[in-house]
Amino acid sequence: MGHIKKNLTSTDAPCVILVEPQLGQNIGTAARAMANFGLTELRLVAPTNGWPNEHAIKAASGADIVIEQAALFDTLEEAVADLSFVVATTARKRDMVKPILTPESAAEEMHKRSSTGEGTGILFGRERYGLTNDHVVLADALVIAPVNPDFASLNLAQAVLLIGYEWFKRRSDGGLGRETDMEKAAREGLGVR
Repeated sequence: MGHIKKNLTSTDAPCVILVEPQLGQNIGTAARAMANFGLTELRLVAPTNGWPNEHAIKAASGADIVIEQAALFDTLEEAVADLSFVVATTARKRDMVKPILTPESAAEEMHKRSSTGEGTGILFGRERYGLTNDHVVLADALVIAPVNPDFASLNLAQAVLLIGYEWFKRRSDGGLGRETDMEKAAREGLGVR
């Protein structure tokens, strides 16, 4: 079983904030999705089944650093207090005046801001109902993924994976994040195209 190492992470990456997550397994699979894309700062706001959670540890499947370093908060206000730019993921438009971003444009904006030292974060809501309007009002922008409008709700880990992928793509300038055998051979001058 693989375990992520600290040197594979980015210190300027946005933090992932799970608001009132209901199941430890979902926290664990979200942590695993985070680790896939170098996101290691997990903030948990009032998890329903408490913290730490044995099911989260098992479901993380090697993303130990994310689980071990997860920070627990009583309120969302506390969880975002040190951040200057926060986006809220949602499957539906809200009756609020907030910019609406795609996952790609949200990653671009977070990358731009974090490269100047600003703290950024991504809000993910409860598994069944998502974020409330009281949660969303604390965000600077909404992130809505272009998905099938007849079935627009993603599960928690899928949503984290989608945003994490866009962040990593932006951070790595579209590269794979690792060198392929073909790239290595070309780099070594073996004439492989």
